[in-house]
Amino acid sequence: MSEEDIRAARLEKVDQLKQLGMNPYAYRWESTHHAAQLQEKFADLANGEEVDLEVAIAGRILARRVFGKLAFFTLQDETGTIQLYLEKNRIQESMADIDADAFNHLKQLSDAGDILGVKGTIKRTEKGELSVYVKQYSILTKSLLPLPDKWHGLTDVAKRYRQRYVDLIVNPDVRQTFRRRAQITAGIRRYLEQRDFLEIETPVLQSEAGGADARPFITYHNTLDMELYLRIATELHLKRLIVGGFEKVFELGRIFRNEGISTRHNPEFTTIEIYQAYADYNDMMALTEGIVTTVAQDVLGTLHITYQGLAVDLTPPWRRVTMHDLVKEYTGLDFTSFPSLEEAKAASKNAGIPGIDEAQSIGKLLNLAFEEKVEANLTQPTFVIDYPVEISPLAKPHRSQPGLVERFELFIVGRETANSFSELTDPIDQRERLEAQAARKAAGDLEAQGVDEDFLTALEYGMPPTGGLGIGIDRLVMLLTDAASIRDAIAFPLLKPEKSDSSPETEQ
Repeated sequence: MSEEDIRAARLEKVDQLKQLGMNPYAYRWESTHHAAQLQEKFADLANGEEVDLEVAIAGRILARRVFGKLAFFTLQDETGTIQLYLEKNRIQESMADIDADAFNHLKQLSDAGDILGVKGTIKRTEKGELSVYVKQYSILTKSLLPLPDKWHGLTDVAKRYRQRYVDLIVNPDVRQTFRRRAQITAGIRRYLEQRDFLEIETPVLQSEAGGADARPFITYHNTLDMELYLRIATELHLKRLIVGGFEKVFELGRIFRNEGISTRHNPEFTTIEIYQAYADYNDMMALTEGIVTTVAQDVLGTLHITYQGLAVDLTPPWRRVTMHDLVKEYTGLDFTSFPSLEEAKAASKNAGIPGIDEAQSIGKLLNLAFEEKVEANLTQPTFVIDYPVEISPLAKPHRSQPGLVERFELFIVGRETANSFSELTDPIDQRERLEAQAARKAAGDLEAQGVDEDFLTALEYGMPPTGGLGIGIDRLVMLLTDAASIRDAIAFPLLKPEKSDSSPETEQ
């Protein structure tokens, strides 16, 4: 039977329900319990035993088994499933004043996928299944489309993402992922608020995209007659708040970057950026450890996790190692020893590092070597510290290492999960770096930042020493829910129109 035929048959049932005086799209229902509460409360109920406690519960019918005067439905609500034990005589007696043929109407007019409300008592069947022994029912919403044949899961990955609502209905693990995501974000906020951080919202529409190297989305405001950018970071506005006198601020929200799509990248994603006055990147390392370990312990109950078959130990303290030392460890190259860019390129070529011709400085070559030869190997939590100044335009110069900045990135299972600076507070130095970025932008670099004059004006009023930290929420959720793709960690990931599903994605 085709989906169109099923839909037509169910529309006929809608009409029949209406003719019987039943509203197939009810206004409300009041439950006394959820499935998980009943399963827990009556876990010790013996087989065949009944409890004379009236309960009311509502949920979606996942499966129906009908045997003449007896039927068993599987009902699912937000918390889990429970069996409905439906006996003709019991229902007819209880609903005689509502519908003289209530049991048969339920058999004939209900389908898997319908949302049903029931009232009854609790009984464990002789076969050991905890059940609501139904007295009364109400079809609250008539489903017109069928659930997937195998209601325990969808196999079409594209359909899972495109029709997430169906995915959530039939895949309990997916609901658990997004429940944990909510717990993770709430836990992060709670951790920061307990330490006197304030969450302050900043603009999504900006006249100058800044705070990161990324290609922005461009939109247009008709009344103001001007182009605007969707924010690529919250950094520059949060720093303005530090200038204005707040000492601990953060924002957890959406960021938009007009870039490639892959298992680790979605154009619309969630980050948290945190700024603390009178702190540096060492303080931010301690803060990062605290946030991640506290949330992992609260949500998962352990710091020993498995990600895609890899054992990960989140127990602090985490390793702290410079980018130079890691590159030397994995390639044998010491980028502090090369007297010229040409010699560094020759050594890098011999080490099998691709893409070296585009590197315009030893610092960029060092970062390229790190990305190509080191990054994927960092399974255990690792703070990679002290980055080249050329790739860190918003970080403070290293206090003892010329050519470097006080910056770290946190890597877990080979992925960047957090990024932090001792923030640059020198307005003259900051202007020079942003102007260098603007020159790159003028030369055609679509990811280079422009000059945000208002931000530079703010810095000239004076920003205290500040530590800044950004954490990728989606990647953290991936780690703590064992999600292979970022699409599994985002409820509604960006997708091409359905007709273009066969087109290749842009990998980044």
